[in-house]
Amino acid sequence: MRAFRLAYDGTDYYGFQRQPDVPTVEGAMFDALRALDVLAPDADKPAGYAAAGRTDAGVSALAQTVAFETPDWLTPRAFNSKLPADIRAWTAADAPDEFHATHHAREREYTYYLYAPPASDTDEGHASPTVTAHTVDDDRFQAACDALSGPHNFHNLTPDDRNTERSPVLESTRDGQFLVVTVTAGGFCRELVRRLVSLAQDVGTGEADLQTIERALEPDPLPGHEGIGPAPPEPLVLTDVEYGALEFDVDEEAAESARAVFDRRRRERVTGARVAGRVAEGVRER
Repeated sequence: MRAFRLAYDGTDYYGFQRQPDVPTVEGAMFDALRALDVLAPDADKPAGYAAAGRTDAGVSALAQTVAFETPDWLTPRAFNSKLPADIRAWTAADAPDEFHATHHAREREYTYYLYAPPASDTDEGHASPTVTAHTVDDDRFQAACDALSGPHNFHNLTPDDRNTERSPVLESTRDGQFLVVTVTAGGFCRELVRRLVSLAQDVGTGEADLQTIERALEPDPLPGHEGIGPAPPEPLVLTDVEYGALEFDVDEEAAESARAVFDRRRRERVTGARVAGRVAEGVRER
């Protein structure tokens, strides 16, 4: 049994879990294993297979973890030879036969990069409407994070109708025009991280108050018009999964391949943002 860490850009995928007729990370991974003759053409999945979690459409990962029975020669770099460029295996660990990537995960960490300019960006009265609309008070935002941390029943913040009791810890740090929000817990309901961020953002912008959080955590369901929708998926990254004694060894060649892929994508998107910004400025000037 071997466990692999996968880094991927989720932008072009309909989530991690296989679905018919649409591209998914898991589907691409199984296609790669078939191309390597690790998975038989008629096999549904590898023996002993499990994954740490099922990221939603558009969500990316640094440390998605999958484990299955595989020949010793399947290293991260060998895996990458058949994976798409936006999915990279970069480290691996030998695991005991009974290892299960889902059930044996002690803690999962997600990081959300929330565009949330500080109030000081509007103090001089020349901020763009986009900046003004997203301005967040950091203290209010962190107060919301504190209120949402700890053991609660989050049935109003997930489409799941069971196993909704969780104990997340939310922390935020300011990084320029972004709030970097880390959310850790043993496990998560569907869409919980994005709805936590969405609710904290509403408090941070002044659209809601802490009483709104209290109401969302009560046993009674929220009526439809008071429901909290999820924040967009693209800024969310699965950044860590903790397994205790499992020791991962970085495959330097595979890791360098991952760095090259994601550095290139970063440059492309920084350039794209600059172009879009210039167009927006030009329209406002006219």
